[in-house]
Amino acid sequence: MPLGNRDWVMSQRISRRDALARLSTAGATALMTTRKNPAHSGPGRPSRALTVAGSPVELSVIPVNLSTLRICVQAVLENGEAGRIEDDLVLVRQDWPEPILRLRTTGETEAKSWGKNRIFISFNPLALTINDEHGQQLQILEIDTEDGSVSFDSGHGPLLGLGEGGPQFDRRGSNYPMEHGQHGPLLGDIGARVSIPFLIGTGGWAIFFHQPFGTIDLTGSEDRFIPKSADRSLPLDFFLVLHQTPAEILREYAKLTGFPHMPPIWALGYQQSHRTLDSREEVMGELKTFREKKLPCDLMIYLGTGFCPSGWNTGHGSFTFNQHVFPDPQEMIKEMHDEHFKIAVHVVIRQKDLHGSVYDTGAAALADDDAAKYWAAHLGVFRLGMDGWWPDEGDWLSPAACLVRNRMYWEGPQKDRPNLRPYALHRNGNAGMQRYGWLWSGDINSTWETLTAQVKVGINTGLSGMPFWGTDTGGFVTTPELTGELYVRWFQFSSFCPLFRSHGRTWKLRLPWGWNTGDYGPQELGGYRGKAGLPDPGELHNPEVEPICRKYLELRYRLLPYLYAAVREAHDTGLPIMRALWLHFPDDAAATGRADEYLWGRDILVAPVTEKGATSRPVYLPPGTWYDFWTESGAKGGAELARPVDLATLPLFVRAGAIIPTGPVKQYATEKVDEPATLTIYPGRDGEFKLYEDDGLTFGYEKGQSTRIRLAWDDRKRRLTINLVQGSRPIASSPRQFLVRVASTNVRHQVSFTGRPASIRL
Repeated sequence: MPLGNRDWVMSQRISRRDALARLSTAGATALMTTRKNPAHSGPGRPSRALTVAGSPVELSVIPVNLSTLRICVQAVLENGEAGRIEDDLVLVRQDWPEPILRLRTTGETEAKSWGKNRIFISFNPLALTINDEHGQQLQILEIDTEDGSVSFDSGHGPLLGLGEGGPQFDRRGSNYPMEHGQHGPLLGDIGARVSIPFLIGTGGWAIFFHQPFGTIDLTGSEDRFIPKSADRSLPLDFFLVLHQTPAEILREYAKLTGFPHMPPIWALGYQQSHRTLDSREEVMGELKTFREKKLPCDLMIYLGTGFCPSGWNTGHGSFTFNQHVFPDPQEMIKEMHDEHFKIAVHVVIRQKDLHGSVYDTGAAALADDDAAKYWAAHLGVFRLGMDGWWPDEGDWLSPAACLVRNRMYWEGPQKDRPNLRPYALHRNGNAGMQRYGWLWSGDINSTWETLTAQVKVGINTGLSGMPFWGTDTGGFVTTPELTGELYVRWFQFSSFCPLFRSHGRTWKLRLPWGWNTGDYGPQELGGYRGKAGLPDPGELHNPEVEPICRKYLELRYRLLPYLYAAVREAHDTGLPIMRALWLHFPDDAAATGRADEYLWGRDILVAPVTEKGATSRPVYLPPGTWYDFWTESGAKGGAELARPVDLATLPLFVRAGAIIPTGPVKQYATEKVDEPATLTIYPGRDGEFKLYEDDGLTFGYEKGQSTRIRLAWDDRKRRLTINLVQGSRPIASSPRQFLVRVASTNVRHQVSFTGRPASIRL
């Protein structure tokens, strides 16, 4: 049977890889033992200097641990030393192990042990083959000595990660320049790019290309990383991760670039963004409306003047309040805080570069593009009580400068408020930004196509080490496709994104009650070509939108105990909050390839409705028993089902064995409500959940000021056990009241937990 084009490409790739593997293994068989002098050329073959792009180099192989290997190619300097790999802030500072191999000349195949694995280095071409203890090939890496490009074996499953933006979901077959910013033909439909050169193969491997910047080309007969230009091919520094457990792959990346920060709990609440502002009365009136309508909200965000005619400040890059709408900013901020709202403002950078840190002093801190001087410009506004920042623009900054900026908004606030967790929502970033802030997907269109794409973008961003991500609910660029239906579906999706924020042009349609007022808000259609346009005026009196927004606002706040535990898990492990099914079902091919649904934490499956006029939503349930969140009816997994939907329904499923904690409805995340939390058990298998609590605001958790409560369900005995995790201590008032219930039954049980182990039979 003749091969199709893709099959032919794969056959050529496999045959070449097999040849390299045979070459490496044959050389290793002759070698048998590791040489004391790795640069020795071996019998019968004269040694030559190892060169890349015409320069003599040193190849070093460093076993970071039993799962991660670091490969460095550095120029040999005139003094005989290897060139340095400059600190670009991406890698967490640590003491790296000594290399198990250093090579400066070519020769016979070299072999080294790496745990139970074997590494074979062969020449002509320069290649590293990694085999397991049984001789099974795990990966082959070929370094092109002409241009420093790196070819690798991508296997057969989906290829994931690579940050935010670009063609989605499986990256196979696409070309990914390591770019960032809001540009390119895919911006409106897919979103901005924040490229993270961390590629995950769902067959048990990943590669992180630390330096230099370049392109990951997955289009040809060989998948490869290509340095940005020949003169930047050195040093070459990248990491190979080999592990069959997906969570461990992400943990390894977090060990390299940093574990995600722990945000304040209010950042997980609803965030309302504003554009053109009319007056002080309008600004304060929005807060009053939220509280009077009892629509939960934590953060108010204000755009700057420049991108709109009348924002919070006097123009791009300004730190002076617009007196027309903020005539008395200190008093207004106090009034907002009195109503339990946090405030963040939009900031546009004007510097062409950014370097250094907020801790710079002396001459270093005098340059306009030093982080210390730039942060000092924020202090007047910050010291009035500002709670967060929305850093915009900066597409011209290098990835390294973007990371300096990310870090500045994390470290700067702590100089004045050392015990309060900062908040910043970024447009740009770099590998490692998860240590410092949040990311949103850019100026996307209000279309069904864009909503569909955001699900995939969110999954890949999470797989790239960045868990704190979201979109402009409703889309930023208003189009005629923006209706109450599209807004509701987007709002439902956003309620199950880490960032739950509504923003866009015709901004009054981004208010939960805005679809029944007859008011678009300022039209603001200029500056964007193509799909921009006003919605149908008939949609401006749609009474269905607000009640559905209320339903999902309240659900988000009820699920905060579950969400906050997932956030702490992200901080501890590097796992995202919005998780590809592959992370928990790697052996299920159907789950691995699913891009239109995801897990929220470990136990809740979310299937956003992204089709106009949908009355049914196909949902794939991985193997096992699942429960419909709304009806609590059971369903068998390992198959797709058609879930009927109305406009108010976002399909949610919970897997058997889950224990889902929910709290009472709150108007803001830190509100004290005198009602017990509910623990809902979904029977059918054993399970456990670790409920996590701290004060939600400070760094006290770093000193042990937090509580972890282990909830364990024995399905056969129908018994729930509650106890403190070892080393944990209660921080809430004692005794703690829980209402325990079993899904799809009438079983209810009130339990008082004092910190001593408790067991309840249900």
